[in-house]
Amino acid sequence: MSRTAVIVDVVRTPSGRGKPGGALSEVHPVDLAAGVLQRVLERNGLESPQIDDVLMGCVSQVADQSLNIGRQAVLAAGFDERVPATTIDRQCGSSQQAAHFAAQGVMAGAYDIVIAAGVESMSRVPLGSSAHGGTVSRGVVERYPDGLVNQGVSAELIAQRWEFSREELDAFSAESHRRAATAWADSRFASQIVEVPTDAGVISIDETVRAGTAVDKLAGLPVSFRTEELAARFPDLDWKITPGNSSPLTDAASATLIMSEEKAIELGLTPRARFHAFAVVGDDPLMMLTGPIPATRRILERAGLGIDDLDAYEVNEAFASVPLAWQRELRADPEKLNSWGGAIALGHAVGASGTRLLGTLLATLEATGGRYGLQTMCEGGGLANATIIERL
Repeated sequence: MSRTAVIVDVVRTPSGRGKPGGALSEVHPVDLAAGVLQRVLERNGLESPQIDDVLMGCVSQVADQSLNIGRQAVLAAGFDERVPATTIDRQCGSSQQAAHFAAQGVMAGAYDIVIAAGVESMSRVPLGSSAHGGTVSRGVVERYPDGLVNQGVSAELIAQRWEFSREELDAFSAESHRRAATAWADSRFASQIVEVPTDAGVISIDETVRAGTAVDKLAGLPVSFRTEELAARFPDLDWKITPGNSSPLTDAASATLIMSEEKAIELGLTPRARFHAFAVVGDDPLMMLTGPIPATRRILERAGLGIDDLDAYEVNEAFASVPLAWQRELRADPEKLNSWGGAIALGHAVGASGTRLLGTLLATLEATGGRYGLQTMCEGGGLANATIIERL
């Protein structure tokens, strides 16, 4: 008999710029992840042996993020050595997938209490490090003889297909920063934040939010992904993706405490939301970032809901063209979309973004009194996860 999987808590570190000199760049990613794991136990009065498993999302699983970083974080956090852990890579949706697996394990009866988490230190382990020295298989080359492209080019192709102007992309980005700055000013993130001690002091706010971002300033930024080779391959492409309308490289960790509703009540903890529906899809690997569109359609069909039945949407802002295309195709209310700002302002520490978005979605529903919320994430290789939660 299926059980109800509920969310009891979600925490995250602040977002640091994912480059040398960033606020969190001197912190080892294992220690970033360990910090959120420790805080989950402390906030909920749990002892580590009560945790059945820890599922950790991480994309670049090399160097400082190698050797099963989930297990390394469990040990660094001082958890009982008997607590198991594993590390999951579904690209940008890695920790969202961790939450799916955790909730599905609870629903199946395999877990009573599980932590789904994510971490990425993009300053210490640059994006793409795990592909260094790799080659493309003959089978993939034969299927895609013209070659696939990086995500930035996919974002350009999306902007062209949906005919978004540079001004629209930059305006969306400036609004993301405005919403995030407003949310911080109103202390909306305060209940989620795990402060991180560093040699330079305690980091307690997102370094990536720029309150004064204006469209006219963004208009002066150069495009990021145009090369002579790519310009020859896509001669009709009007290049528009810049550092200003892209999510920044980011260092961060996040975690969510998931358990059966019965166990939460037994322990005297408050279930804040339940997992209502899940979906994961594959999509065109050249366009790559359009997956949230079919993922949303699939999950709405499974849930028996329409887009207007949802009270909040968290659609990851890998690039401005991604949520804009999603919004247009789903005819979604722009006021419900990333209402506290998105990854363009709050950062996109790829392994940690899934559980970060989950925390923002839950907090938004609680602040507004909404019932249903949707989270969806574009992912490398043409993938996407979607999750619907119901506030309790």
